[in-house]
Amino acid sequence: MDAGGNFAEEVVRLADGEGVHVAYDGTGPVTWKASLDALRRSGTLCWFGPVLGGPGPIEITSIPKSIKIGYAVFMDHVHTPDLLRAHSAQLFNWITEGKMKIHIGGTYPLADAARAHADMESRKTTGKLLLIP
Repeated sequence: MDAGGNFAEEVVRLADGEGVHVAYDGTGPVTWKASLDALRRSGTLCWFGPVLGGPGPIEITSIPKSIKIGYAVFMDHVHTPDLLRAHSAQLFNWITEGKMKIHIGGTYPLADAARAHADMESRKTTGKLLLIP
C-alpha cells in the first residue's frame, strides 16, 4: 500500500471482499477515487476535506455502486457556541470513559512545526501529531 491513495484493494480485502459501509476522507484529490473504490454497494463517502484541495468536477453518472456522498461543513453542523461546548464535552467524556482512543502518531518540539507539517503532508505519519512547546 503506498501513501498516495492506493489503499482501496486492501480495505476491500479486510472487509471480506465487500468494502466498507463508510469512508471518511479529509484529504482530497489524492484519495478521492480510492475512497470511492473502498466502499461497498450503497456505502457512504463522508468527505470533510479539503486538506489538499477538492476532488474537482464530479461526473454524477460515474459514481459507482449506488453510493452516497456527503460533505460536512463544520460551521454548519456546529453553528453556536453552546453546540460546540456540548459536542466538546461529549468528545472528552468518551475519551475519559475509554470509549474513544486517540492515536498519537508523533510528537515534535514546537520549533520543528515545519518538519511535522512536511511529514504529515508527505503522508509519513498516522494519527494525531503533537507540537510540544
